[in-house]
Amino acid sequence: MSTMQVFVGIDLGSTTTKAVVLDSEGDVIGRGITNSRSNYDVAAQIVREEAFVRTRFTLVERNLDAPEKVIAALERNLKLEQHLELLARLREAMGMLAGGPKHSGHTAALNERLGVIGDEMERLARGHFAPGGSRKSDFFRDLASADYMHIAEGLAEKALPFDVLCGVFDAAILSVESLPIERAFERHIAAALETTLRQEPLGDADVLRAAVDAARATEILELDTVGTGYGRARLPFPKEQIRSEILCHGLGAHAMFPGTRTVLDIGGQDTKAIQVDANGIVTSFQMNDRCAAGCGRYLGYIADEMNLGLHELGPLAQQSSTRVKINSTCTVFAGAELRERLSLGQKREDILAGLHRAIILRAMSLLARSGGINDQFTFTGGVARNPAAVAALRELVFENYGQRILNTSSDSIYTGALGAALFARRAAERKAA
Repeated sequence: MSTMQVFVGIDLGSTTTKAVVLDSEGDVIGRGITNSRSNYDVAAQIVREEAFVRTRFTLVERNLDAPEKVIAALERNLKLEQHLELLARLREAMGMLAGGPKHSGHTAALNERLGVIGDEMERLARGHFAPGGSRKSDFFRDLASADYMHIAEGLAEKALPFDVLCGVFDAAILSVESLPIERAFERHIAAALETTLRQEPLGDADVLRAAVDAARATEILELDTVGTGYGRARLPFPKEQIRSEILCHGLGAHAMFPGTRTVLDIGGQDTKAIQVDANGIVTSFQMNDRCAAGCGRYLGYIADEMNLGLHELGPLAQQSSTRVKINSTCTVFAGAELRERLSLGQKREDILAGLHRAIILRAMSLLARSGGINDQFTFTGGVARNPAAVAALRELVFENYGQRILNTSSDSIYTGALGAALFARRAAERKAA
C-alpha cells in the first residue's frame, strides 16, 4: 500500500465551506465545497471528505493516461452514487416523520405520496448526472429541494396540502445534512466505475480498473490542518490551527498569482481589501464586517426577491442597456427599493446592472482606505464568479486608477482555503525541522 502525505486548509464561510488539499510538493490535489451549516463541525467534516474524494481522483489521473472525458465521467458517476445515498437517507427520514403522531390522521396517504416523490426524485437524479445532463447546483440540498418542491406541487391536494408535504421535507433534510458521507470514494467508486465503462468504452478497461484500485488503496496521511473563514472560531480545531481570513486570503491570492499586491475578497458576509508584499505577507487591510451590504448574502436576497438563481444575476445584469443608479445596498431596504423600481417600469437587467455597480463602489471605498490598487490586483471570493461584478470592478478600477492587471480565477472561491493549507504546510515543516 502506498502512502501520501497531505496538508488541508478549511475556509468556513457564512454561506459555503471550502477545503483545499496540498501534497508534499505544495501542489493542489483536491478541493471541496459544501453549504455552511449551523453545525460547523459537520460542515468541516463534509467538505474535508469532498476534498479527499477529489484527491483520489487526482491519484487516478496520475496513474492513468486516459482521456479527460473518462475521468470526468467517473467523477460524475461517483457524485450520482453519493446523491442516491443521500436520497435514500432522505426517504428514510421522511418515512419516520410520516409515521409520527403529527401526521397520524393521514399517515397512509402521506407515505404513498412520499413514495411517489422519492421514486421520481431518483429518476430525476439519474438525469441530472447523465452524460450531457445539467443541474443548477452540485449541493444536495439545493438539488433535492428543487426536485421535491416541483414534484410535490403536482401531488398536493385538499386532504394533503402542499405545506404538509413541504413540512416533512424541511424537517427531514436537517437530519440528512447532519450525517456526512464517510469514505465516499472507497465505497462508491466500484459502482461509478462500472457505469462509466458502459458510457465510455475503453480499449483496455483493466488499465482503468487498476488505476482506480491503486487510488483507493493509497493511504492519505493528513499531516496538518488549518482553519479560517467567517466561522473559524467555531471550527473544531485547536487554537494554533486557526488563522485569520485576512492572512489566508492574502497568502492564497499570492500563491495563485505571485505578482499580486492588492486583493479584494467579496464573500457571503463581508468584504476585505488587502495589501500584500512580494511574499504574500499582509501589510494593511480594511474590512467591512458590520453588515452584509454589498456582499454575497445581499445578492442572494436580491435573487430571492426576483425569483432567480444566484448564478443568473450576473448574466442578466450584463444584458442591461440603461443602468439604473442605486442609492443604497442595505439588505434591510433592498426588497422595498427593488419592488418600487419594478413598479416604476424599470427593467430587471437595468436594476441589476446598477446594483452590481453600487456593490463594487462600496468595495472601492475599502480599497482606497487600505492603500489603493497596485499592480497586480486580484479579485477573490464567491462574488468574483459573477461576471457583472467583475465587469463593474474592471470599469471602476480603470476610472480611478488607470490600467491595472486584474486577476480572476474560476477557483477564486477557494483562495482562503488555499492560504490555510499553505499555513498548514508551513506549520508541518516547522515541526519537522
